[in-house]
Amino acid sequence: MKRLISANPSEILQMNAEELKQSILASEGRVVLSENVVTRETFVGDITNSEIARAFGADMILLNCVDVFEPKIYALDSSGDDVIHRLHQLVACPIGVNLEPIDPSAKMLEETQEIVAGRVASVETLKRIEELGFDFVCLTGNPGTGVSNREIIKAVQTAKENFSGLIIAGKMHGAGVNEPVAELSVAEQLLEAGADVILVPAVGTVPAFHDQELREVVDLVHSKGGLVLSAIGTSQETSDTDTIKEIALRNKICGVDIQHIGDAGYGGLATVDNIYALSKAIRGVRHTVSRLARSVNR
Repeated sequence: MKRLISANPSEILQMNAEELKQSILASEGRVVLSENVVTRETFVGDITNSEIARAFGADMILLNCVDVFEPKIYALDSSGDDVIHRLHQLVACPIGVNLEPIDPSAKMLEETQEIVAGRVASVETLKRIEELGFDFVCLTGNPGTGVSNREIIKAVQTAKENFSGLIIAGKMHGAGVNEPVAELSVAEQLLEAGADVILVPAVGTVPAFHDQELREVVDLVHSKGGLVLSAIGTSQETSDTDTIKEIALRNKICGVDIQHIGDAGYGGLATVDNIYALSKAIRGVRHTVSRLARSVNR
């Protein structure tokens, strides 16, 4: 299996979930995932955030705030059932979507933010993203939505039964719920439920989550055949590039397989300089240029 960081788009778009997982593993901690909000005017305006992120070094695209029952992506010349097919044509890389496992009984630290049914993890939404052609799903929570670890574990089981793509699961931050963000026991339960990739906060993003804790999660997940994604989901995706580079190297040292950068910048996208800085920090100029320059027609 060819490494994701050096595969041609035509090869990437043919990968199934297991092949994609293997290609990420073979990339040895050098995969960049950019999260984009799809509902607001984009940073440029007449092109999608996904295209911008891809142009600055993203290997994978994660769409946030998609109503999968009425899918629309700002600046995309398509809507409805064709949206992901069209976006694949433009960015030629794995595309995923956030679905949120809401817990109505969660003990909240802040006011709950209500979201539409098309963003909530359920049998119906998971079947829908299969129809739309997403390559992966991320079962996690946006700020204040009331997503709990307990419900994420249940959602992984549901996803395994209704979706053929890669399953990413875990928390970038508290999502408003009063519970630990990353625990070994939760990671183990997510893997047992069927998760392919365990999502954890990047060291340097949430208070008191340090290198040793991340390393323990990484060692556990790798021992059971899973992958780990570290997430910059605390608006630090708009920090200066030195901050991004420090976070990138610390998490690479801890052994993560994918480094996520969030969507809190202008128009629902990380600062483009920071996507580039993250890419350059974890894989150098050569592989960064390879990603930037490789045509979607190859």
